[in-house]
Amino acid sequence: MIPLSILDLAFINEGSSAADALHRSVDLAVHAESLGFRRFWLAEHHAMPGIASAATAVAIGYVAGATKTIRVGAGGIMLPNHAPLAVAEAFGTLETLYPGRIDLGLGRAPGSDQATMRALRRDPRSADRFPQDVAELLHYFEKPQPGQTVFAVPGAGLDVPVWLLGSSLFSAHLAAIMGLPFAFASHFAPDLMEEALALYRQRFESSQRLQKPYAMLAVNAIIGETPAEAQHAATSLEQHFVALRRGRPTQFPTPRAVSWSEPEQALIDRTLRYTFTGTADVVAAGIATFIKQHQPDELMIGAPLFSQAARRATLAGIAQKLMDRQSVEVS
Repeated sequence: MIPLSILDLAFINEGSSAADALHRSVDLAVHAESLGFRRFWLAEHHAMPGIASAATAVAIGYVAGATKTIRVGAGGIMLPNHAPLAVAEAFGTLETLYPGRIDLGLGRAPGSDQATMRALRRDPRSADRFPQDVAELLHYFEKPQPGQTVFAVPGAGLDVPVWLLGSSLFSAHLAAIMGLPFAFASHFAPDLMEEALALYRQRFESSQRLQKPYAMLAVNAIIGETPAEAQHAATSLEQHFVALRRGRPTQFPTPRAVSWSEPEQALIDRTLRYTFTGTADVVAAGIATFIKQHQPDELMIGAPLFSQAARRATLAGIAQKLMDRQSVEVS
């Protein structure tokens, strides 16, 4: 039996604002907390007209301030965009304000294109320093040593869980040798999921932070009262995903019937194959089978729907049906 958590991209719906998106995120987090989900994570994306969580630490603080018990964190912070000390200070501040509730997931991708990376004043080669930057960041969360001149305030000596995120074997291997928990982006990049999971578990080395491997996998869930309603709602995610792959990101689209080319449909089918769509019973059964097959230690679920009511209903349906099946424990 494993815990369930929520991934939210703070989608800016077509015709709405970033403020609307962040208010929707808070509403969803409060709802997730009431249902007993363990974590609520937001992610860093820049220059994206459909995502409001670019200033991820600020958005996390907004959500954490509106909730009481659910863990709130980054899934993730794209470390090549930031100095490790600045990240340690930001998340040290969050942990100071909301003790025992803050998670820090780190990604190696920039989360933006080259032009945006230049606007962020980052070196495009900074991803090559990711292992060293992770080690430096972890150091800033340790207690300062005598003679140490640079340390994070707040941050030093605080227990902020640090995760490595990825969609490749690189991050799986790095998480293993550094003894950190690992989250794989199977909700949009599933091709290497099984290989990465096996590599992480086989090569894991215990650390002061983690004694045994702890792997989280991610899926999407879209629940409707009927199969047709769910399939219609899923067209928002399909449009969003194809627009990204075309290099023309938009606000999160209204559900509408779309005819895809054969290559586009094949791309959707392959990369979004762990998007479970249908009635609550069907989605719960699919997720339960996924858990049984792949044995994650925790499951993170995205609910990428245009309607806030449908997002709330999807979370409620997952919690209720999965608890009824006794396949997982929401804790």
